Amino acid sequence: MLTYVTSNHGKYISVKEEFEKDNIDVNFYKYDFHEPDINNIEIVSKSKVLEAYNILKSPCFVKDSGFYIEDYPNNPMYPGAFVKRSGISTNIDLLLDTMKDVKNRNCFFLDCLTFYDGENFYTFYGKSTGTLSYQKKGNNMEKSQSNLWYVFIPKNSNKTLAEMNDYERNNRNDGHTSANYEFANWYKNVYLKEKRLILK
Repeated sequence: MLTYVTSNHGKYISVKEEFEKDNIDVNFYKYDFHEPDINNIEIVSKSKVLEAYNILKSPCFVKDSGFYIEDYPNNPMYPGAFVKRSGISTNIDLLLDTMKDVKNRNCFFLDCLTFYDGENFYTFYGKSTGTLSYQKKGNNMEKSQSNLWYVFIPKNSNKTLAEMNDYERNNRNDGHTSANYEFANWYKNVYLKEKRLILK
């Protein structure tokens, strides 16, 4: 069985629901990683999944989200992979205050999911573009993956992710791609089939 390693239970709930659609069971292992001090989401993701594998001794995956603000004052495309370490995702009020006079509020999430089976790394990406709101909007949700959901308005929408219901969020018209979907589809239709052939 697959194990998703994260300290964020909301992320696990979201992933579990998506994977159940493909009849894939996912375990949850709560672990708070020490992240390498580098602004490269793929390197961070691979480092974390290797750390997780060395603990569990079984195939597992991690998922990291970078958040990129085009015109962050004096530091374009910040915080990127530093979204957690910068404290931005836990201090939304400070972020909004920092951005209050910035007209270009374009930003995007970049997700990086890395699976490691003890031999190879497999990496999948997802992206969602939009704009930063001027105030926090939305409801507290168990499946919220980030406090940034309260201030991120997907492209072609007038609601933040936190304001949307499940249907609106899953069917939004922002051209987003899903690392979860890409991985689940590959795992079920390529990886497992190859493993079965090898076992035969």
